[in-house]
Amino acid sequence: MLVFLAGVFSGTFALTAIVYEKFGLHPTAMEAQLINSLLGLFFVALIISILGFIFRSRRRKFLMGTVEPIIKALERIGRGDYDVQLKNEMASNFERIEPVNKLVRSVNRMAQELSQMEELRQEFISNVSHEIQSPLTSIRGFARALQNEDLSQEEKNHYLNIIETESMRLSKLSEDLLKLASLETETLQFEPKSYRLDKQVRSLILACEPQWMDKAIDMDISLEEVNIYADEDLLSQVWINLIHNSIKFSPQCARINIILHQQANRVIFSIADTGTGIAEEDQARVFERFFKADKSRQRSTGGSGLGLSIAKKIVEIHEGEISLQSKVDTGTTVTVSLPVLK
Repeated sequence: MLVFLAGVFSGTFALTAIVYEKFGLHPTAMEAQLINSLLGLFFVALIISILGFIFRSRRRKFLMGTVEPIIKALERIGRGDYDVQLKNEMASNFERIEPVNKLVRSVNRMAQELSQMEELRQEFISNVSHEIQSPLTSIRGFARALQNEDLSQEEKNHYLNIIETESMRLSKLSEDLLKLASLETETLQFEPKSYRLDKQVRSLILACEPQWMDKAIDMDISLEEVNIYADEDLLSQVWINLIHNSIKFSPQCARINIILHQQANRVIFSIADTGTGIAEEDQARVFERFFKADKSRQRSTGGSGLGLSIAKKIVEIHEGEISLQSKVDTGTTVTVSLPVLK
C-alpha cells in the first residue's frame, strides 16, 4: 500500500513539474507542496474508485453467472418442471468457493428425487385408473345385458353374480388404497400390545379353511408358542395377505407349509407353497404397488397387486423384515422376521 501511495505522489510531482515548466509558473515551495498533495489525494481516490468499479462489475458478473442459474432452476422446479441439471463446473473459475458447488449438487439431487417421485405418482394414478376401469366396465356391460327381457333366470343370476363379484373387487381395492395411504402418511393409530402370535396365525388359517379345502390343499402347519409385542390388527393384515396369496396361486392338491418359531430375540414366520413360482427377474419387484408378476393369472384370480406392498409397509412399521424366495415351477417362500419385544 505504501509503495502504491509513493508511486502515485511521485507521479503527481512529475506531472506538476511538467505543467509548471510548460506554462512558466513559479509557485513557492509551500504552494507546490500543497498542490502536489491535493492532486495526489485526488488521483489516489480516482484510482481506488476505478478499481472498486472494476471489482464490483466482476463480482456482479460472477453472481449473475452462478446465482442466477440456480434461482432460475429453483423457479422451474417450483413450476413442476423437474428436468433440471445445473453444471457442477459453474464455479470452476472460483475453485475455492465450495458452497456454490455444494448448492449446485443439492439442487440437482432435489430435482432428480422430485422427478422420480413424479414418475411414481403418474404410474400410481395410471395403475389405479386401470384397476378401477376393469371392474366398472364389467359392471356396466352386464347391467346393460340385464335389460334384455329375453334372458333366462339362470342367465340373470349369472350376470348378477358377476356384478356382485366386481363390486366386491372395487370395494377391496378402495380398502387397500386407503390402508396403503394411511400407512405411508403414518396417520394410522399404532397400538401395540403383548399377545400370542401363534394363536392369531392359527385362527386366520382356520378362517381360510373353505378356500384351501375347496382346492384340496394339504396344509402343513408348525406353530411354536410365541408371545409378541405388536399391533395385532395390523399384523393380521400381513398374515391374511400372505395366506390368501399362497392359496390363490396354488394349484389343486398343492401343499402349503407354514412355520412359526422364535429365534433369539426375533420371531420368524415363513409360508411356502408349491405353486408355479415367480421368475427371478420379477422377484425384486413383487413388493411394489400394483406389480403383477403374471398379469393374466392375476386377472383370473382377482387382486390388485397391493397386498404385498401393504404387508411390507406393516412389517417395516414393526421394525421387521420381509423377504421372498421363489423358483419357477417349484414354489414360493415368504419369510417375515419381527422383534419379539420392544
